[in-house]
Amino acid sequence: MADIHPFRALHYNPAQVTDLGAVVTQPYDKISGEMQARYYGLSPHNLVRIIRGRARPEDTLTDNVYVRSARDLREWIQSGALVSESEPAIYPYTQEYEVPGQRGLRKQRRGFIALLRLEDYAARVVHRHEETLSGPKTDRLELLKATRAHCGQIFMLYSDPAGQVENLLGAAASEPAWEQVRDEHGTEHTVWRMADSKAVAEVVEAMRNTQLVIADGHHRYETALAYRDHCRALSPPDNRAEFVMATFVRMESAGLTILPTHRLVHGLTSFDWTKFANEARAIFDWETVAVRPPAGGWAVRVLAKLAEAGRERPALLAYAGPGKLALLRLRPDFDLDAALADLVPALRRLDVVLLHRLVLERLLGIDRQAVREERNLSYVRETELAAQQVEQGNGQVAFLLNPTPVEAVRDCALAGCAMPQKSTDFYPKLLSGLTIYWLDNAAGM
Repeated sequence: MADIHPFRALHYNPAQVTDLGAVVTQPYDKISGEMQARYYGLSPHNLVRIIRGRARPEDTLTDNVYVRSARDLREWIQSGALVSESEPAIYPYTQEYEVPGQRGLRKQRRGFIALLRLEDYAARVVHRHEETLSGPKTDRLELLKATRAHCGQIFMLYSDPAGQVENLLGAAASEPAWEQVRDEHGTEHTVWRMADSKAVAEVVEAMRNTQLVIADGHHRYETALAYRDHCRALSPPDNRAEFVMATFVRMESAGLTILPTHRLVHGLTSFDWTKFANEARAIFDWETVAVRPPAGGWAVRVLAKLAEAGRERPALLAYAGPGKLALLRLRPDFDLDAALADLVPALRRLDVVLLHRLVLERLLGIDRQAVREERNLSYVRETELAAQQVEQGNGQVAFLLNPTPVEAVRDCALAGCAMPQKSTDFYPKLLSGLTIYWLDNAAGM
């Protein structure tokens, strides 16, 4: 069962940090080098200094990026830039945003921030839907050991068709906001504070029998599991590491948006478009698309074509340069059950699974270990950027995908299946720094 707890959030002190937008950030894995530099320039208290500090040539084991992150965190707490709430609470959290690529379409996604008792996947309380990469978990574990703070939130989905939990949160969300900020993408983030013990207990009880699916933050969740195990071995054990901070969003919410994450293949010894096309025709119906990047509006047109094709059967687009854009639709006569016999039916017809198993592995020879180590594959959200990378010689072929439906995420996760890495891109992201779970907070729960 899901064990939810209120907590005393560490947060920016509005008396000292008057511009919340200058200190909070997108999640660490979405921060590009350009974004990191911009965040550094916004404020000396920008959270990027904690979650993505800059490495220096003179770094040593005793004075490195993780040590400096921990030192900055302590200094901000001591100076009062970060303060702790006086009593435990849960924090209703709403995001109002414009859907990318659909100008004028605005949605509202509602959830709440609380602590979750960590559970191994085998307990079937928390379910993953994606595989993870090894590098990010190593980095995050070192940072967590140094800072003992969860600055970002795991994005958890829960099923509640009747909207009981959202109704319980409604009263708090009718009060003046506790925190409010607009991010660089124009999303309005609003957080309230619910400390009434009776109201909190009702939410905790309503969540008790839910099964949770990780929407975003698989690496952070698995890092938290590793840190929990590390702290269990201490003498005495540290039970504060049994919890992780998460934002919980109703799976049935109309405010959920999933964007596709495209794939850029690079570093192959050789790649021949004609040879690839000939071999792909054994699996896919191949249709050359006469829309040449970077013609104005090409991305909208080709993605519309891909969406239309995907309503009938699994489909993807391949682009290898001017004149080399093709729509690949799974052949009706291709025996998926035989080709993917090791996968459960819920996975076999997903576009991203077909791309990884049939295209990357079978046709291009990129095995799963190479994918985990990101040797021949990069991930790109923006369609135009994927095409530009190919045209600039930074990739040999780009594969464009339709977004994965949330129903597929749910079904695969609850069936105990993991999709390939970066199968989903939930939008917008949860801001880091709105609340912080600091394990050294005395009575932090």
